[in-house]
Amino acid sequence: MDQSFGFSHERLEAYSVAREFLGNVADLLAGLPRGESRIADQLKRAADSVFLNLCEGAGRRAGKEKAHHYEIARGSGTECAAILDILLLRRLAVPVKVAAARVRVHRLVCMLTALARRARGDGAAG
Repeated sequence: MDQSFGFSHERLEAYSVAREFLGNVADLLAGLPRGESRIADQLKRAADSVFLNLCEGAGRRAGKEKAHHYEIARGSGTECAAILDILLLRRLAVPVKVAAARVRVHRLVCMLTALARRARGDGAAG
């Protein structure tokens, strides 16, 4: 990608992690058994929401608006984590693939928490 121009979200490490998480989700969705379209749709929507709200937050100028979008993305990330638990509990996905997705979404939720704090001006987020 040419870095001489671009969008603000493309400079965030969280953006790269979110892209990787979408890859995890695509892999999980491809392996779901037939008849699981509802849980597949829920995971797809929640993962898309993480990605889209992260990008929208990065594009906002006002700290309160930025924080709001990062918080929505964070909430969608925790929803993804719950859906991953459902996939495990119902034995719908390969555990090692779910584990990889959980590690990535946990990292992403932590990053979104820090971004929201920073945007609100809550000081150093750690």
